[in-house]
Amino acid sequence: MNRPIRSYVLRQGRTTPAQKRALEQLLPKYGLPFAKKPVKDAFGRKAPLVLEIGSGMGEATAAVARDHPEADFIAVEVHAPGVGSLLRRIEEGGLTNLRVIRHDAVEVLEHMIPDGALAAIHLFFPDPWPKKRHHKRRLVQPAFAALAARKLAPGGVLHAATDWPEYADEIAAVFSAVLERAERGFARRPGTKFEARGVRLGHPVRDLLFRRP
Repeated sequence: MNRPIRSYVLRQGRTTPAQKRALEQLLPKYGLPFAKKPVKDAFGRKAPLVLEIGSGMGEATAAVARDHPEADFIAVEVHAPGVGSLLRRIEEGGLTNLRVIRHDAVEVLEHMIPDGALAAIHLFFPDPWPKKRHHKRRLVQPAFAALAARKLAPGGVLHAATDWPEYADEIAAVFSAVLERAERGFARRPGTKFEARGVRLGHPVRDLLFRRP
């Protein structure tokens, strides 16, 4: 899938000393390097596999992994502070079922995840790129939806959430073209500081659930 337009910009955000240490010391331990070949034996067992796209600072990611030890989780994030923060949560929580890939999520899906391999995809609060001229940067486009649907196992669930109403409508339309609507997700979505900030600002949060038949 050709996608020269990225859905993110690598901003020069402040990385704390603790996050920098985590990147240096823990990424080799809990990270998976990007490669143009399927992930194999990352967890040393056969279990349901969940991919989270854009794990942010990792609080929701780590909470779901902690609450579901029966499943394995791969978090994909590009921003250094978030990756460092999540690595620290993995180490401090002793989470053996969570790994991190610091790379573009579309390329991870294309090259590292076999078709039909995922029990769930979590897409929590993707950048809405609110200005109309930037809508082309939004991650959720028909080509991405088709790719994500192909990576889900039959019965697998895609769980998206956003606090941007217009983007929620677009997400619903795009994924409904390739997946069925679902009533339940793989796991309860924990709240985050980002979500709480949006709620304080009056942003309506919507969870959108889809299932591969």
